[in-house]
Amino acid sequence: MKPTKVLFIDRDGTLIEEPEDEQIDSFEKLKFTNGVFRNLGFIRSHLDFKFVMVSNQDGLGTDSFPEDTFWPVHKFVIQTLEGEGITFDEQFIDRHFPEDNSPMRKPGTGMLKKFIDNPEYDLENSYVIGDRESDAELAKNLGCKALILGQDGMTWDKIAEILFAGERIAEVKRTTKETDIDIRLNLDGSGKCDISTGLGFFDHMLEQIGKHGMMDLKIHTKGDLEVDEHHTIEDTGIALGECILKALGDKRGIERYGYCLPMDDCLCQVALDFGGRPWLIWDAEFKREKIGEMPTEMFMHFFKSLSDAAKMNLNIKAEGVNEHHKIEGIFKALARSLKMAVRRDIYHYELPSSKGIL
Repeated sequence: MKPTKVLFIDRDGTLIEEPEDEQIDSFEKLKFTNGVFRNLGFIRSHLDFKFVMVSNQDGLGTDSFPEDTFWPVHKFVIQTLEGEGITFDEQFIDRHFPEDNSPMRKPGTGMLKKFIDNPEYDLENSYVIGDRESDAELAKNLGCKALILGQDGMTWDKIAEILFAGERIAEVKRTTKETDIDIRLNLDGSGKCDISTGLGFFDHMLEQIGKHGMMDLKIHTKGDLEVDEHHTIEDTGIALGECILKALGDKRGIERYGYCLPMDDCLCQVALDFGGRPWLIWDAEFKREKIGEMPTEMFMHFFKSLSDAAKMNLNIKAEGVNEHHKIEGIFKALARSLKMAVRRDIYHYELPSSKGIL
């Protein structure tokens, strides 16, 4: 029998909003978190996770938190969720105060011993869903993954997407006699960047893709800059394109198409299509030989390499006076176009093509 995957789901701050005093001891304080019904109901009906509630309720049963103020609200929460098709297979509620240092209290695993080292459960592919660092620590202690609301833009929409369609993370390593490149990309990140190519201006432009595309992007390139910049820029474009293509996977549910934006004196337009047919239209002229240490003749070459490797149709147009603004506007427009095109809708999880293939 296939081991069971588990969702260990926190209550306060995750299913229902947590008040300032951290005690939901009256109906007046009760408010469900945004998106919990639609998305948790979707997860429950479409996936095969076991649902386990795990909650710390500090001092439950003491004078500071009487039982009769907790259970009516808790039962209402459970019944309301059940009305939306969301049922819990088990519930674990710990009553200790933090200063008790009890192993039963999250992030301790005392309440959850039955799941540990038990072949019935697939903890490696299970998740803790919560809103605090202690929930992330619980996941680590259990040997599973964590999805933390509010961390790096995590929402219930994003949680449902990740659980249903998977994370879109890819890594590409490309080594030639001329360059050594390591790229890691998370299409559903928050814009974290770690860019180092040896070309300062190129780093700045690549960072625009991550920041404005809301993608976590690591690019480490070591190239033969003692010769010139050509191989570093071209091979980085190839490797980044390969990484985007790999992260997209089967492309189900994506918007597919993507944006123009102004930047001071410039108007930059980047339209793209992840239809699987690479093509580049480049309508941008530069009068300067270099911007920073990056030759302007290499701009088109970079985007051609990117387009070919990512198998995308890329149409770029820029007009304006300031050369720096013009190319930075192009990179920002590319980022926004990518963000639009890779957006994934699990409620319409189909291949965006009448051909049935991309």
